[in-house]
Amino acid sequence: MKSLFKNKLTIALLLSILLTSCTETYVLQTDTYEEALVIEATITNELKKQEIKLSKTAKLEDDGVAIETGATVSIKDDLGAVYTFKEDNGMYMSENAFQALPERTYTLDIKTKDGKIYQSSGEKVTTANEIEDVTAEVVTDRKEGRGVQIRVHSYDPGNTSKYYRYEYEETYKIIAPDYRQEKAVVTGPRTIELQPNDPNTRICYSTKASNDIILNTTTDLQEDRVNFPVRFISDQNYIISHRYSIFVKQYVQNLASYTFRKTMKEISSSASVLSPKQPGFVNGNIKCTSHTDQKAIGFFEVSSVSSKRIFFNYTDLFPGENLPPYYTDCQEDEYNFCFSGVSIPPCRGSILIDRIKVNALKYKYSIEGTNYFMVPVECGDCTSFSSNVIPSFWTN
Repeated sequence: MKSLFKNKLTIALLLSILLTSCTETYVLQTDTYEEALVIEATITNELKKQEIKLSKTAKLEDDGVAIETGATVSIKDDLGAVYTFKEDNGMYMSENAFQALPERTYTLDIKTKDGKIYQSSGEKVTTANEIEDVTAEVVTDRKEGRGVQIRVHSYDPGNTSKYYRYEYEETYKIIAPDYRQEKAVVTGPRTIELQPNDPNTRICYSTKASNDIILNTTTDLQEDRVNFPVRFISDQNYIISHRYSIFVKQYVQNLASYTFRKTMKEISSSASVLSPKQPGFVNGNIKCTSHTDQKAIGFFEVSSVSSKRIFFNYTDLFPGENLPPYYTDCQEDEYNFCFSGVSIPPCRGSILIDRIKVNALKYKYSIEGTNYFMVPVECGDCTSFSSNVIPSFWTN
């Protein structure tokens, strides 16, 4: 589950603009801090263990965000079914898999360890609308320049979906550009030797999730037809250098949920609390029912969701073109392997040994065993910053 807040600054900004309380709206206060429970709760029509995240607002000077532990969390429907949640690695996971069903109304109940009780309004699952396709094409954007535009396509013939939220997870293949079959190994106080290198350090796979609030609406269109640019990647971004995959999720929202998240997005993108983009207040659908002075930030969302994954190779879209530059500078550096005396270039044997020991450099080539040419470790060993485990979904 993705965070509602991009960072602590967003949370502090929310507090200074306004907090939604049990009974009233709070106006701008720039010189005070008020604690509030932050609730991130989306259940879907997927049959799975659903997730809910509880945390507390943070001050700018705080180090990280405090997770709300020890709470009792449950979801109930209008037929009396109750789905209980338990803590699991900083999240609250439903003890059993379940899915949101049409025509059922669901309510979120939370009781914190200090006895405060929070409850959401009753929510129904939104219209199911499957992603028809996810496409990737080369475009030139006036602002972004040339790159790959990834679009989501869907269509609701009933014209009832209208409000959408997107998340994506991208995975890309990395090939260390300066991998060599040999590596330099320290064998003594003043000796190194070349040994066979691990071939599993050449190719890696990195996965990153979207961290923005990505919204779309079709209310200004005659048809509920989606053709939405969910991700743009510059042709100079190394993540598309070889093979790239994106897994896109489309959540259908109701108007209230869409409005809440749109407001959150506007707040997080405002450069100043005096920005004309101030929404003035944040309306959620969760209230504190036991203590009128306690506040909650969040929205209990019951959404239908659809997903689709695509792959493409750099050569599919940019045939015959040079690869984008690697993510870091791989300029080689020469080390004259001596330890004393006058030499040109100067002796750098001790420096080389120290840097090999801390895995800061990788061997590229040498001249007669006296001059070693090295590159940053990331250029010769991708496992220094990524994983060489092939994802289970990966296809070549």
